[in-house]
Amino acid sequence: MEENCFVSDIILPNMLHALTVRSPVAKGRLVSIECPELPEGYMLIGAKDIPGKNCLDDSDIPILSGAELSYIGEPVALLLGPDINILEDRIRNCKVITEESEPVFNMGGADIAAKREFSTGDIDAAFSGAVSVIENDYITGIQEHWYAEPCGAVCWPEQGKIVVRTATQWPFHVTRSVCGVLGVPPSKVLITPTITGLHMDGKLWYSSLVSCHAALGAWIAKQPVRLILTREEDFSFSPKRFGAEINCTSAINERGEVSGLDIKAVVNLGAFAVNADEILELVNLGSAGVYKIKNIRFSGSAIKTNIPPQGPFAGLGLAQGFFALERHISYIADSLGQDPAQWRKQNFNAGPIGQSGSSGKGKRTSLGNLLIDNVIDISDYRRKWAVYELLKSVRKKNAETTPEQGALHRTWMERTEGLRGIGIALGYQGNDSLNANAAMYPCGVELILNKEGILDIKTGMTSSDSDHGSVWAGLASGILEIDKKKVRVSYNADSQDSGPSTTSRNIAVLTRLIEQACKALHKRREKEPLPITVRKTARPQKSNDAEALLPKGVIDSNSFSRLGWASSVVEVEFDPISYVPRIRGVWMCVDGGKILSEDRARKNLKTSVLQALGWAYREQISYVDGAIPDDQFENFDIPGLSEIPPIIIDFINNDAEEPKGIGDLPFCCIPAAFVQAVSQAAGCHFLAIPLKARDIFSAGRL
Repeated sequence: MEENCFVSDIILPNMLHALTVRSPVAKGRLVSIECPELPEGYMLIGAKDIPGKNCLDDSDIPILSGAELSYIGEPVALLLGPDINILEDRIRNCKVITEESEPVFNMGGADIAAKREFSTGDIDAAFSGAVSVIENDYITGIQEHWYAEPCGAVCWPEQGKIVVRTATQWPFHVTRSVCGVLGVPPSKVLITPTITGLHMDGKLWYSSLVSCHAALGAWIAKQPVRLILTREEDFSFSPKRFGAEINCTSAINERGEVSGLDIKAVVNLGAFAVNADEILELVNLGSAGVYKIKNIRFSGSAIKTNIPPQGPFAGLGLAQGFFALERHISYIADSLGQDPAQWRKQNFNAGPIGQSGSSGKGKRTSLGNLLIDNVIDISDYRRKWAVYELLKSVRKKNAETTPEQGALHRTWMERTEGLRGIGIALGYQGNDSLNANAAMYPCGVELILNKEGILDIKTGMTSSDSDHGSVWAGLASGILEIDKKKVRVSYNADSQDSGPSTTSRNIAVLTRLIEQACKALHKRREKEPLPITVRKTARPQKSNDAEALLPKGVIDSNSFSRLGWASSVVEVEFDPISYVPRIRGVWMCVDGGKILSEDRARKNLKTSVLQALGWAYREQISYVDGAIPDDQFENFDIPGLSEIPPIIIDFINNDAEEPKGIGDLPFCCIPAAFVQAVSQAAGCHFLAIPLKARDIFSAGRL
């Protein structure tokens, strides 16, 4: 069977299909399941049929709920059979009897799953001596992943083992979870990952849940089982980017600097609050920003509610934190009558951040200047900002001198051209997890050069598509002087758990190991006969970059290393009739260290830019009473090819020795730049995403 395929490509003889019976209530107790009579060869599997543990590995998420119900759509049973049409008919008539309780969907009455507090400097003194205080609430909504295919798994028994095929970013987590639910040792479970596609970190743990369902069915039925969610199921019940509310209150001194920053964050992680501690750490880091602020206080809470479990997603919690802080900085600059780009240059942190190994404040400051100056130059930001500011002031003056209410709105409507604005933002990302357990997951590679001159590169991490494999094949081909076609890249199930494939670990960490292994193999080839095997392993290291962003003890910077940086500019125009923003251009200046393939790096960044813009204004989805309404699925909007704006990517520091993470950078800076651009065009500060056309329309009537 082809290894590099999608789950939906896998069809096996005597295969059973599986459908999921789900909870109809957001909170309550499961009483019973009333299922119509099933034909021979069909079966209903519930929590009582689980031979092992009824939870995912390292989590309290149940495989099948047997009693307490925590969200609408929670799996309570599996319906198996050979004909999916019969299954669909039966499941429509399957009744889940419950005793419903009062659910909680927001902060009021929610359980606190995790808290994070820290303080540095004298925040009270900063506010008591402030010339002015600026406070705003910044809100980020949820986001859908929209995979190439919905989540699914195909499992079957083979020689006393259970074989699992699924698209996952963490195959070892799938293995441990399946072993737990079946009550078998790891030697009895064999996982071969399929193509994940552009997952946006949406397949960190949810694939394990679906795999456990399919594996449980295959174990009990002793036949192959195929469980693939429908698009509607995946849209409604799989993890979304979590929503956040972040209050930023700043003390401004007589020099226009932020002398104190008080941050209060609440993130809604839904049922079971997965990864709560780590998410709060990252929200903490992002909302503290990259500017010279000596006095900071952070208070964050992760709440557990009765919406489906939410996920970290691309940008993890950094993206939400950076949106709040970068919007806040632009708001402050506007309030002071300053260019937001110039304010950032003057206040960029000159401390030891940016580039590991460099020394002296000059080098640190130059990174911020280089990022900002480059993106200003390639976007013509300075001229555009000045022109759009002038037009904004003219509109404001006209509105103030016109007594009729709604005059500004009529002025907009009478215009034949759209209103324009431009925004700028900064951000960074690491190459790994802040989780203290990250040290348990060393990255490793194994290279085998056989007698036929074929090189096998085996890793314990999965890749989203063929891009990483192609880059690694090219790297190995150049070092070993062999044909690129003779290089094969595959997942190694026998390796040590390398942790999840996220935050650019593949390209930033494994690439370095593969390069080292190739060089070692090259030396040995001159002295030893083939085949030759070389193994390289690297454990997460303490990050000077991350430790320097906040005072000692504020974060656990283990493995959050080699920060990638970006500055971005977004220019917008919106029609004064429809009030729908149109992106005129996106520019990014990226410090990604050593870029092995600029073409592939640009392609991946442009894709992430579109996804970040989708989060900022295109993807208008939200939970209503614990569920996403059907019309939001039907009207879900992602940009078509004709709507893709010009996107210019400029790389700096390409002569660095090692690559850094860059894939999440657009999520950390594009949304804030976009909202600032719309705010300038509309002459009104917007503080939330996704930004809605009716919000812009309402602002125009003020």
